[in-house]
Amino acid sequence: MIESIFRTTGRSIAGFCAALLLAIFTAAPAAAGQAEAEALRQDSLAALSQLVAKDGAVAAVSEKAVAVLVFPKILKAGLLVGGAGGKGALLRGEEAVGYYSSLAVSYGLQAGAQTFGYALFFMNEDAIDYMDENDGWEVGAGPSVVVLEQGAATKFSSSMLGKDIYAVIFNQSGLMAGLGLEGSKISSYTP
Repeated sequence: MIESIFRTTGRSIAGFCAALLLAIFTAAPAAAGQAEAEALRQDSLAALSQLVAKDGAVAAVSEKAVAVLVFPKILKAGLLVGGAGGKGALLRGEEAVGYYSSLAVSYGLQAGAQTFGYALFFMNEDAIDYMDENDGWEVGAGPSVVVLEQGAATKFSSSMLGKDIYAVIFNQSGLMAGLGLEGSKISSYTP
């Protein structure tokens, strides 16, 4: 009888331990994903806030945009063949409504490494719908994208707000000639 109690108790403890381990292993990735998503949201908000505060043209576009996709940090490196990549958040106000990755491959006369960030200001819902419907959307294909130069506030007017997406590159550092977004592939991402 005592042996039977130990077997039953042993099975109960083993079952409890197995259930506990399963709960820990399934909750840990979810918690890590939530932490990564929140960090990406915070980094994107901070980068956007800094960008809007620095530049009148960006502030004007930001006021009219329905959403902004911010990639706070992109790493680009290459020697003849190069690559660039990073992650960002699609913001509506202060809420992140989606997460995306940006990847690009380039070839040609290039050498070096640099970091930068970029923001895509979506001026209408159709442009956002296009991005959502075409996962793996390539900048330069689909909706019209206009790259705004930082400090262009004196050249910018509200009549220019007729495009689908405005792009702004910011916080460039490092040594690498040539910086562009053409060919960057944007795909949805789950932290």
